[in-house]
Amino acid sequence: MTGDEEQIRLLIERWAAAVHAADLDGVLADHADDIVMFDVPPPREGVRGIDAYRETWPPFFEWQAQGASFEITSLEITAGEDVAYAHALLRCGTPQELAEDPSNRLRLTVGLRKEQGRWVVAHEHHSFPDTSSGDQPPA
Repeated sequence: MTGDEEQIRLLIERWAAAVHAADLDGVLADHADDIVMFDVPPPREGVRGIDAYRETWPPFFEWQAQGASFEITSLEITAGEDVAYAHALLRCGTPQELAEDPSNRLRLTVGLRKEQGRWVVAHEHHSFPDTSSGDQPPA
């Protein structure tokens, strides 16, 4: 693993720990002012800018206070000289949700760029698999 990939791994792990701890300052750290995020809940067109990104987290923290998990189960990173991306799977759900569907994973894709020598998140995309057709992967 390169030094840049290790820096990005630590950045994403700190972010996930901050999300789990409902630490808004920690969640916002290392994010670009012009971040774009596509998330599971609306708005469907995503949010643009750090202020709009900030506003998405309090409702999530309220939901998470029900005892929900938010933990990385896999993380892969590819880093160039000044841009990088990462994709991860996370256990994200309340105990009841995870008991009902233990294999369900939140999918995370992160786009990063290097600004003044440090990596910042410029794009986040969160999604769950569409299971509305009833097709479930084997357990």
